[in-house]
Amino acid sequence: MHNPVTVEVTRGNLVESRHRGMAVVMDGAGDVVFSAGDVDGGVFPRSACKAMQALPLVESGAADAYGFGAKELAFACASHSGEDAHAQLAANMLAKAGRDVETLECGAHWSSDQATIIHQARTLQKPSALHNNCSGKHSGFVCACVHTGMETKGYVDFDHPLQAEIRATMESLTGAAIGHDNCGVDGCSIPTYAIPLKGLAHGFAKMVTGQGLEQGRAKAARRLIEACMAQPFYVAGTGRTCTRLMEIAPGQIFAKTGAEGVFVAALPQQGIAMAVKCEDGTTRAAEAMIAALLARYFEKDSAEQQTLLSMANRSMKNWNGIHVGDIRVTTRL
Repeated sequence: MHNPVTVEVTRGNLVESRHRGMAVVMDGAGDVVFSAGDVDGGVFPRSACKAMQALPLVESGAADAYGFGAKELAFACASHSGEDAHAQLAANMLAKAGRDVETLECGAHWSSDQATIIHQARTLQKPSALHNNCSGKHSGFVCACVHTGMETKGYVDFDHPLQAEIRATMESLTGAAIGHDNCGVDGCSIPTYAIPLKGLAHGFAKMVTGQGLEQGRAKAARRLIEACMAQPFYVAGTGRTCTRLMEIAPGQIFAKTGAEGVFVAALPQQGIAMAVKCEDGTTRAAEAMIAALLARYFEKDSAEQQTLLSMANRSMKNWNGIHVGDIRVTTRL
């Protein structure tokens, strides 16, 4: 199946670039509400599935044992910008488990956000693993391991008990069989698994509705989703798309990006979740796609819908502030 063009980028009066993609909206029962493109094909969710990967932190009792609130739970689901508050929270979470930055196995990198990296260059000799955009997730992994008595060394490895638990959790939520055959290594060194986009969206629909989940998991899932919606800064950071989307309608939108053009979102009050993948891996297209999909499910001409549509269809200016073109979703969405 050829995926449709979902986003166009113009320059002057001409279309300069076209992005193909796939998109799907699912409800908790597993019914397709909307789809475009090959939503049954395997897609690496990358960081978009972090809320699923954070479930063992809550289900094991570690989150309660260490007194974690909404900030820490949102941070366990984060792909953050490495701002000072993010690095400090990662350190605080590790300290609750009697560990420090040396326990993290995610690696270190500078922020990808321009303002943040300028600040880092002025204040740091070099970044640490606390500044890694996945340090919140990894701090959650370490806390879950310490609380349950698992060895922390090698917690990123495919055969580690924590990763086996995460694998089983994701299989249960998405309905996909995952293992070595559809496994890759993510940027932060943990396993990542290619699953159907439809399964990814259904998994998040189950998390926000509780449908098909046993009571304990449903409660843990809802707790993580609500934490993210309550603390969007700790899911992403200043000016980031995830943060901005959740701030449009506080408590109504959950949103999480992933690398290579993946994005998921959910509307808990409507009992639906959605996932998109830009075929060429471009983030700008995935952001436009998810905003357009979300806009479909808000009241026509409401402030929320208009703000979402302005994110889905936006102008581009050059360094002199001159309007040079537009990013716009196609009628397929």
